[in-house]
Amino acid sequence: MKRNRDEKGSTRPPLRTPDPPFRIEKDQALIPSPHLQPALAQSSAAVAYTDADTGITFDTWTVAPTSSAAGLTFGVALPEDALTSDASEFIGYLSCNNPGWCGLSLGGSMNSNLLLMAYPSPDNATEILTSFRFSSGYAMPTLYGGNATLTQISSTVNDTNFSLLFRCENCLAWDNEGVTGSASTSNGRLVLGWAQGTEAPTSASCPDDLAVVQHEAQSIWVGILDSAPSADYTTWTDLATEAVRGTCDDSGGGDDGGDGDDDVTGIPVPSNATYDYIVVGSGPGGMVTADRLSEAGHKVLLIEKGPPSIGRWGGTLKPTWLEGTELTRFDVPGLCNEIWVDSAGIACPDNDQMAGCVLGGGTAVNSGLWWKPYSKDFDEGFPEEWKYESMTGSIDKVFERIPGTTHPSTDGVLYLEEGPNVIIDGLVASGWKETDFNEEPEEKYRSVGHSPYMFSDGQRNGLMATYLVSANGRTNFEMWVNTTVRRVVREGSTATGVEVQPFVTGGYEGTVQLSEGGRVVLSAGAFGTPKILFRSGIGPEAQLNVVKNSALDGATMINETDWINLPVGENLMDHPNTEIVVQHPDIVFYDFYGAWDDPIEADKNSYLNNRTGPLAQAAPNVNPVFFDQVKGPDGITRQLQYQARVEGSHGVADGHTITISQYVGRGQTSRGKLSINSGLNTVVSTLPWLTDENDVDAVVQGLQRVRQSLANVTGLTWAYPTSNTSISDYVASLPLTGRGSNHWMGSCKMGTDDGRTSGTAVVDLDTKVYGMDNLFVVDASIFPGMISTNPSAYITSVAERAAERILALGTTESGGAGENEKPRCKRGKNRRHAARHAGSHHAGRL
Repeated sequence: MKRNRDEKGSTRPPLRTPDPPFRIEKDQALIPSPHLQPALAQSSAAVAYTDADTGITFDTWTVAPTSSAAGLTFGVALPEDALTSDASEFIGYLSCNNPGWCGLSLGGSMNSNLLLMAYPSPDNATEILTSFRFSSGYAMPTLYGGNATLTQISSTVNDTNFSLLFRCENCLAWDNEGVTGSASTSNGRLVLGWAQGTEAPTSASCPDDLAVVQHEAQSIWVGILDSAPSADYTTWTDLATEAVRGTCDDSGGGDDGGDGDDDVTGIPVPSNATYDYIVVGSGPGGMVTADRLSEAGHKVLLIEKGPPSIGRWGGTLKPTWLEGTELTRFDVPGLCNEIWVDSAGIACPDNDQMAGCVLGGGTAVNSGLWWKPYSKDFDEGFPEEWKYESMTGSIDKVFERIPGTTHPSTDGVLYLEEGPNVIIDGLVASGWKETDFNEEPEEKYRSVGHSPYMFSDGQRNGLMATYLVSANGRTNFEMWVNTTVRRVVREGSTATGVEVQPFVTGGYEGTVQLSEGGRVVLSAGAFGTPKILFRSGIGPEAQLNVVKNSALDGATMINETDWINLPVGENLMDHPNTEIVVQHPDIVFYDFYGAWDDPIEADKNSYLNNRTGPLAQAAPNVNPVFFDQVKGPDGITRQLQYQARVEGSHGVADGHTITISQYVGRGQTSRGKLSINSGLNTVVSTLPWLTDENDVDAVVQGLQRVRQSLANVTGLTWAYPTSNTSISDYVASLPLTGRGSNHWMGSCKMGTDDGRTSGTAVVDLDTKVYGMDNLFVVDASIFPGMISTNPSAYITSVAERAAERILALGTTESGGAGENEKPRCKRGKNRRHAARHAGSHHAGRL
């Protein structure tokens, strides 16, 4: 296959360094997070430090200053027996090279762990203020509700640094309204996270009331404990005498957390409105289902939790240089990675993984990768009636409407090809086949090519420019945005409607009624759909009891006699991600992050006038992609996908650098679980990544093959891991936390083994929830097994098939065709206000 080797962009100067590539002193290895949640951190040895004024000895770890990290040092001293009996407290040392703020996670990741923030007081030049925080989602962490206390020993503040010695009691085990966790000292290490922001907190005189913008840098490390335990610990605690509270009084402050459902007055649901189908969620599953059901003549309501995204539907979020155009940040492929530095008003605040709460769901915020499905994914991972032969008609329908492209720029040129060509040429020289993956979807073994995208006309488009447009053109279709579905209202096994409330201004409030014989379809995603089911009395008894005992839903929870015990939340899957970083002098970096504020003028004009140039391509130059397969000791063949992006990570600077993510797909056997907490946020309670050693073996085999295949490339250097580190040692050094790619699936598994009677399935082969007459699920949560690629096109294809099967069950009593209402996209004028979260930085490639 011939490639365009256009030289455009080869002399572009880098604008700024967006990712936090930082160096660690001596042998330490704090790794910046390239994906959601905890980074792929290696263990780091401690450096002993004794404070000259107090004599306290700490184990410390230092983040060296770089272009994106101001730098900090954190240390701990522990009780004498901390290595044999888990400590509940520590004495801390925090030194920040930063006039803004520093933050620590005492469990590694931002979400579901105790957070501590520190910053210079805005009112007293000699004081440092601190605040304990907690987060279950991608929003400003709220005040911690547990009993942790901090008393200060000493502090110093100057123009470029602040430092603090403090005692932190009840800080190594936490309980925030039923969400519990702990940091174990007896295993000889702590998994810790850090974040920094250069902009000072606002409303910060009382730490309870502060707000911060998103950090510039963060990461996670595994700190090996050495000198921290001491027989003098009890003596040192006597030095901690001062609780510095700023202007706070006993009344406290801050907000009440959650997702804001109860903070906004909604528009009353029209009293006479009934629908044949209520579809919840406007991701790919919801858009396709709503389109096909309305096409069949039924009256359909599509409900989206968040606001509009792309300009076509009234979205408004955009950088300054898009003002005066119909485009938003979601329309421009080259701005897609901005979500990892500014997710305010976009990310769902009610689960602990990144998800898009906007019109279009994940297809509005992801990299737009669009894979024609591979036959073995259905033949090996799906039940009868869902095998590939049964899916081909649905797949054809999808790709007739959204064929995808490997050349997103409207001039047909692939820009910034220097870096991707280094990898492509090296693999081809080692015998890999170069191909177009959507022309040859079965080529998934030692094959390499360019990434296919859903984009068209130089914009994101995808389902929002096809399925949603055709649905909205019908008089029997209606769409509400800014509206949360709290629960499915049901009488025994029959859904009668859904209860809604406003997510932001302009959302609806009340109960939406089904027509006689109507149906509800949940398409809220692998986290959103289980949450609605739990709140509707459907799921494991333990999860339903959490809802029953919650402050929000306890009084209105459906009676226990009507609970349906199904394994909702089990079978949770995600592609485990393991990264490598290579460098070559021919690789050219393009600063897509810098393009948000200061795009290269020629590139900006090229895009605005013609939809051409680098900004028509997905950030950060997501190419090439390649596939391999390995057979494990258990005899199962596992699919490996490799996705390259032209940027630095893991402490390796941008410039001549490519980061390559390896995903384990089809055949993987590791599974996790999600749960709901007392705040009614969904959280990953059992990690799904590489819990089976056979999956780990596939990671090692695959990376060894890549290293061998690229050995022929003159000038290529391995930056992470370095060439003198074996792949097996490298993989063994990585913790299992934070290994995800944000491709969540499987939490409402489809199958024939009814989960009410010790089976594993939540929905049947028609996607109907077991035990319900008229409740269906159509999204990635029903996938029984793992697939080989990014899931958007698969979800779309499954939704085509699901809509066909739902319609084949028979029509509802009231068809709804010919309704004399004009289609409406109801939305509020005001964007949800949310401070940028103080958590993870970079992109899971969605």
